[in-house]
Amino acid sequence: MRWTTRIAAAALCAALQACVTPPLAGPPPPPAAAVAELRAPVTILISIDGFRPDYRDRGVTPNLDALAARGISAAMRPSFPSKTFPNHWTLVTGLRPDRSGIVSNSMEDAARPGVKFTMADSQDPFWWDAAEPIWVTAERAGVRSATMFWPGSNVAWGGTKARDKKSVGGVRAEDWWPYDIEVPAAQRVAGALDWLRRPAATRPRFLTLYFDSIDSAGHTYGPNAPETTAAVADVDARIGELVAGLRTLGQPANLVIVADHGMAPTSPERTIAMDSVANPADYRQFESGPFATFYPVEGHQAALEKALLGKHAHFECWRKADIPARLHYGTNPRIPPYFCLAETGWLLAKTAPKEGGDRGNHGYDNAAPDMAALFIASGPAIRPLGTLAPFDNVDVAPLLRDLLGLPAGTGLDGDDAPFRAALGK
Repeated sequence: MRWTTRIAAAALCAALQACVTPPLAGPPPPPAAAVAELRAPVTILISIDGFRPDYRDRGVTPNLDALAARGISAAMRPSFPSKTFPNHWTLVTGLRPDRSGIVSNSMEDAARPGVKFTMADSQDPFWWDAAEPIWVTAERAGVRSATMFWPGSNVAWGGTKARDKKSVGGVRAEDWWPYDIEVPAAQRVAGALDWLRRPAATRPRFLTLYFDSIDSAGHTYGPNAPETTAAVADVDARIGELVAGLRTLGQPANLVIVADHGMAPTSPERTIAMDSVANPADYRQFESGPFATFYPVEGHQAALEKALLGKHAHFECWRKADIPARLHYGTNPRIPPYFCLAETGWLLAKTAPKEGGDRGNHGYDNAAPDMAALFIASGPAIRPLGTLAPFDNVDVAPLLRDLLGLPAGTGLDGDDAPFRAALGK
């Protein structure tokens, strides 16, 4: 018999006995079970990579819809470029990629010649130290934190990289899991709940959680594919498991659920080979896809500019200093000298594409509707005000600071203005 069943049985027997036996004199006996612990609310930041807000219109998100109904939601604008690593770092630092230093999923820095930052090789604190993530701010303020798979959370922030390639001297969340795509979504939820089962002294007050399956499906099959809708339904079910688990623990939680970007349908037929636009002898192309970046070959700058700069069919190119100001992008030294941005749904490849390939992509103009990102916040600190006007994702970090009782911060690119009414400020 499970221990909970035994307690219930004992309580029933005591009640029946009281019906036939006169009560003894003196104070009443202590209760059979201890009073449940009264827990303070925790804050959980959840990223659902690649989740467009209109995915909720497909009728497969009852758990997300319920949270939105009890709180607030919006179609959030990602920062430019609408890529995974830059926007995840913006969400937890409050700085746009041009200032945070994480300017793309792949980048170079003149201070580290011959070294390339990629999503698979991003452990060196050198790349991350321009912007402090909120779990570092929280830890320094005595707020215990736990991060699961969040980009950059496995790096000892503010540290240096030793010869053995281990980060030393920096700060991480007290508990952290490095990214592992093989860990299923249900296990990720279970891991977060396990953190919250700890005694109060070692229980985190701030947690992050990350789901990647919707982004993967959107890339492989396209945002409108049934496989992507199935992935949306699956992640919604995991959100339901998290909410149920919190309820079982008696753990109040302010949930802030975000996406880093949306997803646009793409195809090989909407791909432009950049070697048909400019002479490859004049440049080294660094990135391809929704945008392309270029370094000029020494002595070939004029020829490259003549072929590249300006408007073309389905894309436009600029010197980095001339990228439109509304994108807030182009001053960071890690951005290559020339930048071309494709029309939403088009791709810029190095050469003519082969058959096949992904059916969805992101990285386009952050104002494009297909790039909009999910935002939902719900919990005891959030008033149920419904749908908010769209806002920039630089405002999420200030919201998290409010929920955690941290100082507002200075020099951030966003503020908590979109949420003040919901917070009762």
